[in-house]
Amino acid sequence: MNIGQASKASGVSAKMIRYYEQTGLIPEADRTSSGYRDYSGTDVHMLRFIRRARDLGFSVAEISDLLGLWRDEARQSSEVKRLAQGHIDELHKKIKGLQDMANTLTTLVNTCNGDHRPHCPILQSLESGLDDEDRPVHPRAGAVARAAP
Repeated sequence: MNIGQASKASGVSAKMIRYYEQTGLIPEADRTSSGYRDYSGTDVHMLRFIRRARDLGFSVAEISDLLGLWRDEARQSSEVKRLAQGHIDELHKKIKGLQDMANTLTTLVNTCNGDHRPHCPILQSLESGLDDEDRPVHPRAGAVARAAP
C-alpha cells in the first residue's frame, strides 16, 4: 500500500511516517518499480504501535526502546515495566508542576480585585518573580526565553 493508505490505516500522518523513516525509528519502506513507498501490513502494525505509544506520551527515544523490546522475543517483561514505570514517574512530575502552576495562579487571581483600579497583584508577581507568599515563581520545564526586541 502507498503512504496515504498506510497513513489512513495506521492513524499516523504521511509526514510523520516520513519523519520516522528519516530518523530510523522505522525501517525505510520497500519501493515499487516506479519509486513509490510500498508499505506492508507489518509496517502498518508497527505504525499503530508507535501511534499508541505517542498517544500515551512516550518520547521518540522511548518508543525506539519499546520497539526494540517489542521485536525481541527473548525480552524480559521487567525491562518493559521499568521503562513504563519511568514514564509514569515523569508524568507525575509534570502533573505536580502543572498543579503547582495552577495553585500559584489561583492564589494570584484570588488576590486581584479585578476592578477599575490599576493595582494588579498578578502583574506585580510576574514583574517581581515572587508570588504573594514570597516564593520564587519557577519557569516551566521546556520554556524558551524570548529574545529581546
